[in-house]
Amino acid sequence: MYVVIGLGNPGREYEATRHNVGFDTIELLARRNNINVNKIKFKSVLGEGQIGKEKVILMKPQTYMNNSGMAVYDILNFYKIPIENIIVIVDDIDIEFGTVRIKAKGSAGTHNGMRSIIYQIQKDNFPRVKVGIGKAREGQDLANFVLSRFSKEERSFVDSAIERAALAVETIIQHDINKAMNEFNTKSNSIAQD
Repeated sequence: MYVVIGLGNPGREYEATRHNVGFDTIELLARRNNINVNKIKFKSVLGEGQIGKEKVILMKPQTYMNNSGMAVYDILNFYKIPIENIIVIVDDIDIEFGTVRIKAKGSAGTHNGMRSIIYQIQKDNFPRVKVGIGKAREGQDLANFVLSRFSKEERSFVDSAIERAALAVETIIQHDINKAMNEFNTKSNSIAQD
């Protein structure tokens, strides 16, 4: 069994913001794999189904970004699944805009949601699928930037990055992380940002 966790903030005011590409990817995975994400459990909205032959839970923590780890801790504690079988989808300001990057493990970097997960579960050796959301302009507050929406031009690039992120998650589950990294961690999937 796999648990796929998309990071974001609950509530209408955060829909379609840069910080919510994790939620957007979960919604796409749900549509692609006919999974209803509508149960409330583990401080999250989640749905159970299959990707390929594997049982999966798709999960959107409702704790707000900075406390995402509480939801991850709860579900890991309940199901006792191996840490390698949780996949976290996260926005990233430190990689090129529109790029998808897969890592098998690593630090939280500058991301508070990832920091919360690593703090709560006391491990960092879980796969993560990162989506590049661009960089704040000179002097722009980082919190305001990540909570802003994409421009019309950016949105089409981001939507195709979200599609690649969903494909990457499916590849990790149906094959393995190495195949996913070889396929998706290429320069060709990046888009230049003005």
